[in-house]
Amino acid sequence: MCLACRNQAKAEAARDEIVRRTPGAEVDVLSLDLSSFEHIHRFATDLAARHERVDALINNAGASPLKQQFTVEGFELQFGANYLGPFLLTHLLLPQLRLAAEQTGDARIVHVASVAHNIGRIDPDTFRGRSKYRPFPAYAQSKLANLMFNFALARRLPDGLSTHAMHPGGVDSDIYRELPRPVHAALRPFLISADRAGRLGTELALSPEYRDRSGEYLTAQRPNPVSRRARDVAAQEALYAESAVLAGVEPLTRR
Repeated sequence: MCLACRNQAKAEAARDEIVRRTPGAEVDVLSLDLSSFEHIHRFATDLAARHERVDALINNAGASPLKQQFTVEGFELQFGANYLGPFLLTHLLLPQLRLAAEQTGDARIVHVASVAHNIGRIDPDTFRGRSKYRPFPAYAQSKLANLMFNFALARRLPDGLSTHAMHPGGVDSDIYRELPRPVHAALRPFLISADRAGRLGTELALSPEYRDRSGEYLTAQRPNPVSRRARDVAAQEALYAESAVLAGVEPLTRR
């Protein structure tokens, strides 16, 4: 297992907890900042040097700053780190994922999306910043993009390599750390534990139940509607093509 994290102290604490719960577990910790293409490329190189095969990739990014921020390449942070960074990372790790699929017949990609995608709109004019920044619409766009990427990717992957997206539910985590305390207190009774959300991600990555399935969107906490925008195949294809240009990767062809 490899924990690819921006905060190394938290990553090492998570590794220690995993080893405590599962004695003998082998857990690598590598630095990964999804807000920097250079850092993503460096991580992919480091990972390839350590692991020739990747059996499962879980893309889990959820930046949601209250004030507008930007990635190293100048993208609005939520679009850049929550979506475009994982988009690039997925393409860079495809050789190891394909090798796993060839050797075992089962490799998987999991994208952490959100029910918030339902209010999202894909607006290329906002990819590099919003004149009137509001955090939730920016977050919703990034999670809509995650889901649309999942659907577009499912039409491109070879046999044995699958992709799924998931809504983890409203998770009681640090993502809400910038909310005013009264707002957080009112919201907290409706949040679920990180363990509950993590179980779904683990099942999508490892459970035999999902071995021969691909391109689905599942949830750890209902409801789980899928917006018409997310299901628009032409919009999925347009976003995929533009994202490949922005990330500087060769687009995959449809099967």
